[in-house]
Amino acid sequence: MARDPSHVVMLGTSFQTRGGIASVLQTYKAAGLFDRWPVDFVATHRDGSKLEKLLKAIDGFVVFFALLLRYRSAVLHVHSASRASFWRKCLFMGLALAARWPVIFHLHGGGFATFYDAECGPVRRAVVRFFLDRAACIVVVSERWCAWMSLVTRNPRVVSISNPVALPAASDTAREPQLVAFTGRLCEQKGVFELLQAVLGLRRTFPGLRVECAGDGEVDEVERCVTSMGLASNVRVHGWIGRRKREDLLARASIFVLPSHAEGLPVSLLEAMAAGCAVVATTVGGIPDVVEDGFNGLLVPAGDSRALEAALARLLADPELAREMGRAARATIASRFTPERTVSQVEELYSDLGVGRETRTQRPRATHRLKEIS
Repeated sequence: MARDPSHVVMLGTSFQTRGGIASVLQTYKAAGLFDRWPVDFVATHRDGSKLEKLLKAIDGFVVFFALLLRYRSAVLHVHSASRASFWRKCLFMGLALAARWPVIFHLHGGGFATFYDAECGPVRRAVVRFFLDRAACIVVVSERWCAWMSLVTRNPRVVSISNPVALPAASDTAREPQLVAFTGRLCEQKGVFELLQAVLGLRRTFPGLRVECAGDGEVDEVERCVTSMGLASNVRVHGWIGRRKREDLLARASIFVLPSHAEGLPVSLLEAMAAGCAVVATTVGGIPDVVEDGFNGLLVPAGDSRALEAALARLLADPELAREMGRAARATIASRFTPERTVSQVEELYSDLGVGRETRTQRPRATHRLKEIS
């Protein structure tokens, strides 16, 4: 007779890394998920050099293997993106399946469709399907990703759980009418170069336009592009900024822009909407599931700098419209994306899989489990 899982072993990137998955994990932690459930978190990735990342992966595997020997039954909750992130997790998922642990495969990366359709050959696609088909549950971040998954796997247990974002207190900071914010990885896939092309056209009509770009990635290349295009007076490239500076930027900006080529459900977009920014974003991934064109933001095709320019011009020319969309964006987050709502859906999964059923009345547990094991 199968035993109820005693614990959840959760795999993901370190809480200290940059990016959307780490933000989601931090929100789970702040919302008390690890207090209410017997979760052992194992970090299998970190920021840093290739050697540092390799050592973290090895360390994560050693810790995971020890947990595999310790628990007769547990649920493996895997937070994954595509490419190296997915292949790294295959080893862990394979061992969990061999031990008859149920696996929750939680997909975050917006590039997974391209990874599967264009970058994997027949053999690697078969490997991807092998793990998807055998997962106890597949979690994706939007209904559109649910529809895509139905084309790839025969697994009927696919659910949509949105990324959570905390709603900040209403700010007294006055918004700057011609300030546009971009937060995210500075690279071609995030559409940053289309944004610069749009700014080139916009500054003739809006000479006071300022765009502040914050994020890691190809910072030097973006700065060179800004200089070569003569946009230094309109565009400022910060590089990576911490949470407080990001919150300050989103409190001051009237518009948030994210012209990505591919996305899951970007945390940066949700944070901007929670802060009350009107948003201009592309019709990729789960973005249309949260941004309703003309109501809480504007949507444009990916890779279309002219459409991006026109959408930004519409909001720059009508500050009251931008304020109305910003209020609607914040209301959207308050009604659908709060940590309480989304974390409760994760807890429902754990409950359905019988996690800690025999000992659930013994919580709250010791606080040492709030820390990363590796």
